[in-house]
Formats: sequence, C-alpha cells, structure tokens
Amino acid sequence: MSLSTIIHAGLTRPSRVLHGLVLMGGGARTAYQVGVLQALGAMLELGATPPPFPFQVLVGTSAGALNVAYLAGAATNGVRAFGELAHFWSRLRSSDVYELDVPRWVRFSRVLAAMSLWRNSRRDGAILDNMPLVDTLHHAVSLEGIEASLKSRAIEAVAVTASSYTSGVHWTFCHTARDGRQSPWNRPGRRAEFQPLTIEHLMASSAIPFLFPSTPLWVDGRREFFGDGSMRQISPLSPAMHLGAHKILVVGVGQPQRSGLVNGSNAVPSRGPNLGGIAGHAMASVFHDTLQADVEQAQRVTKTLQQLPREIASVLPYRSVEVLSIQPTQSLDALAQKYAHELPHSVRRALGGLGALKGGGGALASYLLFEPGFVQALIALGEQDAYARKEELLSFLMTVTA
Repeated sequence: MSLSTIIHAGLTRPSRVLHGLVLMGGGARTAYQVGVLQALGAMLELGATPPPFPFQVLVGTSAGALNVAYLAGAATNGVRAFGELAHFWSRLRSSDVYELDVPRWVRFSRVLAAMSLWRNSRRDGAILDNMPLVDTLHHAVSLEGIEASLKSRAIEAVAVTASSYTSGVHWTFCHTARDGRQSPWNRPGRRAEFQPLTIEHLMASSAIPFLFPSTPLWVDGRREFFGDGSMRQISPLSPAMHLGAHKILVVGVGQPQRSGLVNGSNAVPSRGPNLGGIAGHAMASVFHDTLQADVEQAQRVTKTLQQLPREIASVLPYRSVEVLSIQPTQSLDALAQKYAHELPHSVRRALGGLGALKGGGGALASYLLFEPGFVQALIALGEQDAYARKEELLSFLMTVTA
C-alpha cells in the first residue's frame, strides 16, 4: 500500500462512516466467503425487520467480484442479502459455470488427454468453456438492483478488478451514483475507471488464466483483453480506501498451510511432485495475493497515526483506516481432496488422464468444485470461523465518529 493511497483516503471526507467489504478471488473456494457473511447476517438479524446492509463500499476480485456484484444488487434487502447469496450458491453446479467437451477415451492415455486439452486451448485460448457462467450471471446478478442500491444509498460504491493481458495494467472498475464527478486514480501498474458495471466486467474479473478465456473490455478508448483480477494484484485494499472506506473487512480464501499435501503427510517426500501437485501449486501462485502484507501495512500506519499527538494528527492530510481480515483456519486443498469425485465426469476424465487429480490434486480441484458437497463444507467452515470471532466482528461493525 502506497503513501499516496493513504493520503488520498484522508482527503475523502464522506458524511458518514463507511464500512468496506473486500472479497478476494479463488474460484469455487470463495464459497467460504458466503459462510462468513451468512454468519455475520445471523449475528445482526435479531428482529423481524432486517437491519440495513452493513457495508457501503464493496470491492471484489475474480469469483469474489461475483459475490460482490450479487450483494450490491440485493443490498436494499438489508442483511438478508447474505442469506440470498447463500441460497444462490446452494443451487450452483459446475455446469452453471463451465463445461468441457472431451471424448470418454481420454482417461486411458495421458497423451490423448493432453492432446484433447491442447486442442481446446488452441481453439478458445483456454481449456474450459465458461459461457454457461454468462447465462448464470444474467439470471443471478441484478444490474438494476445495483442501480437501486446506489440511488437509495444502501451502498455508496461497488468495484471489481481485472488484469489486462494487453497492457499488463491492473484495472479497478468502479461504479457509484455519481460516476461523472469521481476522480479515477492512476498508479504504476494500477488504474481505475468509473462506469456502470456489466456482466462483461464480471466475466473479465473471473477469467482464471489457462482455464477460462479472456474477456474484451474498452478502456482508454481502445479494446483490451482481460483476465482474472487476482493476477498482478499488488494492493488489494487500495480500491476500498480510494472509495472512502474508514473500516474494511476483507475475506480471503488463502491457505493456512500447504506443505505435505503432495504426499498426504508432513514427511519430506522421496520423489518430486506429480502433475497434480505442480498444477495446484501453479494455480495457488496465480491466486497468491499480497493480502496479508497489505493488511499488516495498513494496520501499522493506523497504529502510528493513533499514537501521534491529537494536534498533529488533526492537520495531517490522511486518516487511519481500521482493517479486519478473515481467512480459512483449515486447508481448503485438503478439504477439496475429499470431494474431488464430485467434479463433472468430463473434467475428471481429462484431469484424471493427465494424473492431475492424484497426490496434491485437491489444490487444483478446489478452484473448479462448484458442487454441493464442497460448497456446503466451505460455507460451514466460513460460518465456524466467523462465529469464533463474533465479538470482534460485531465490534468492528459498530459505527464510530470518523
């Protein structure tokens, strides 16, 4: 996080304290976020009338962007939006997200499996076809609801991130009720634009490299091709701060521990990793965000500001921002290994033919397992982790004077 981001945040003086929600990327693993938010909604919803939606600034990356867009479209329903998101995920299947057409015989030969996948990648620029996701998002995400949420001030801003294959720039696409009066930011390797969000923005943000094809978007008056927003994401908290958030809850889906998953133990392996282990590690590298470093830096700056004498702090052009981070307390790779059999038959045939589901194959499967068993296990883990930090979460959501 750069000092200029902190200064810009300090120059933003909204009329009320803004709570930000940042949801990181990770394919099917982002069902964990649904569990955290569903538990949070239950903590807040005590009476017959649902409390207002607790976050005013929503920022999402990759599949986290899909969650953010869904919530933005339902924010006028208050905290019940979290339960609605959970209901959406409970009905989701891999066939609603992607499809893979491969012959049945590819399971019997790694060479034939590789040739089949190579043919798909040459034709489409990716192994999987994510066109089913377009239809799913059109039915699930209410773009009109996003406009209503902004107009009613249920939320103040919503933003999604994507990475340009064309220029290498990491873009944040922001939408507010007053886009024409907003000033986009421009930092080395990072830029922002204010415009209404579309399904194409969501497809671009969630286009996992190698697995899903890129999506074209217009920026700076030209057409560029975009992929997953997790790539080249060096400052995940920056958009929420630029958009004026005073307090930021960030929910990631990173691994607490990955060692030993290749051979199922913590012992030093006698052989190198197999294809499943390498593929899982490569995918984890794509989604390896700088979240923890960004959180620690924001907390360090905040602590420093709070220790300054009041008369000095009052004249400085920046303010402190409170950040609370929640990530899984258990390995999602290991959890996915238990449900890898739920993958669509075509995907199991192709990846199984390559040997990519053996050993550490749970890591790769965890990004593609949009199936009930894994999704519900993730939601349950998210709820468990949220309730373990109930007092911390409720204290965080208390509005204080900025």
